[in-house]
Amino acid sequence: MKRIVRQLCFASTLLLLLCGLSAAQSAPAPAQHKWALVIHGGAGSPSRANMTPEADAAYRAGLREALNAAAKVLDGGGSSLDAIEAAIQLLEDNPLFNAGRGAVFAADGTNQLDAAIMDGRTLRAGAVADVQHTRHPISLARAVMEHSGHVMLIGAGAEQFAVEQHLEQVPPSFFFTERRWQDLERDLKKKGLPIPPRPAGAPPAPQKPLAYFETPGAHAFGTVGVVALDKHGNLAAGTSTGGLTGKRWNRVGDSPIIGAGTYASNESCAVSGTGTGEYFIRLTLARSICALVQYKGMPVQAAADEMIHKQLQAMGGDGGVIVLGPDGAMAWSFNTPGMFRARQQQDGQAEVALYNDEP
Repeated sequence: MKRIVRQLCFASTLLLLLCGLSAAQSAPAPAQHKWALVIHGGAGSPSRANMTPEADAAYRAGLREALNAAAKVLDGGGSSLDAIEAAIQLLEDNPLFNAGRGAVFAADGTNQLDAAIMDGRTLRAGAVADVQHTRHPISLARAVMEHSGHVMLIGAGAEQFAVEQHLEQVPPSFFFTERRWQDLERDLKKKGLPIPPRPAGAPPAPQKPLAYFETPGAHAFGTVGVVALDKHGNLAAGTSTGGLTGKRWNRVGDSPIIGAGTYASNESCAVSGTGTGEYFIRLTLARSICALVQYKGMPVQAAADEMIHKQLQAMGGDGGVIVLGPDGAMAWSFNTPGMFRARQQQDGQAEVALYNDEP
């Protein structure tokens, strides 16, 4: 009798193993999503009349370089967070954009850098403000998200954390560009405010005016941002900026404020904004776009247009956003004469545009 029971138990175990093996073999593989990404390099009043051909070509090249870097990460199966960091690091090193090297100057002659990043899968986020020595504020924002237990760090505390995380530190003169310094001088003269001394380590003032590149103010909001969807179906958003020329009292705008200038959720969309941050903050603009998508079922383009062309404009605010949905739907919307922007989907052609008469 015992022998029969043992044989039955063995047969049952074998049957279960075979069934499990069969189920494993027939189980569908995890769904592969097509990656997508959208990049912005700020908004403003660019037009072919106030941009030289050299400026036009340089801005397009900078956007395309960042787009290609992010696309390479995504195409290789990398995460949306990795793609965003790779692209924004390049834009932070490009002196054409108001982020990192090339950031605008505050009224006291310093570069006060802000950045944020958000993971749409977990809703984790990291942000920094008034950073003056960390080469890549976007990497510091990510370190805050992943290693600090906090969401936002500012000023000296953020810098101390950056050192502890072994992130590259540079002297303030690293961020200096003559074009941005002259923008500051014009702004302070217009406001009747004193012009601070040139930063230590900056090159001496040029003997001749800078060669015409673009009309001052044509690229007023040079903030950079990226939204990405990876092959695993995860969204993320990141933004980095130097803020406003001539800002005072350590002003902080919308870029590092989660829900205002940066937001991402796999349940709705990913958003990065550029513009007059005070209005974006009041409207919690990035989160509001995602709420319209999640709770009203609006397409990402319609949600972006609702916030930019109706609610933001009704308040007297200006700027733009890039948006990406969990299905790969891409959108951008701006109420300024132009926005520096680029986008690409897996197996698709890259699009780069500057002016409002481009698609």
